[in-house]
Amino acid sequence: MKRFEKQLTVGPEDLDELQHVNNVRYLEWVQQISKEHWQELSNPEWDARYFWVVRSHHMEYFRPALAGDRLLLTTYVPEATGPLSLRVVEISLAGKDVMVARCQTQWCLVDDTSKRPCRIPEAIRACFYL
Repeated sequence: MKRFEKQLTVGPEDLDELQHVNNVRYLEWVQQISKEHWQELSNPEWDARYFWVVRSHHMEYFRPALAGDRLLLTTYVPEATGPLSLRVVEISLAGKDVMVARCQTQWCLVDDTSKRPCRIPEAIRACFYL
């Protein structure tokens, strides 16, 4: 599996009234790193022909992230079948083996012309695993 990583630092704008990272912010990060990973693997032909939509998110929280925490976001796609792919995003404290949250998102590939789900072409499936 091709993994994609990025680091970020939690800022005051990421916090809720409990001074923890807001749950919605985690989902924004999940979407952001997913998009960045796709942009790294994709090509203009695929971008013109397809787009991805979320079918479901399953988020698990293990500890709160606080202002000033440096986070490592890691994403990978362990499986893809038919029009669906499962993408995992793990959020941990950077430089430490401490998991903060983990999200499993089921994405659906959509044909841009018909606006209907379509089977993931083998070339796209392969790009996640090479």
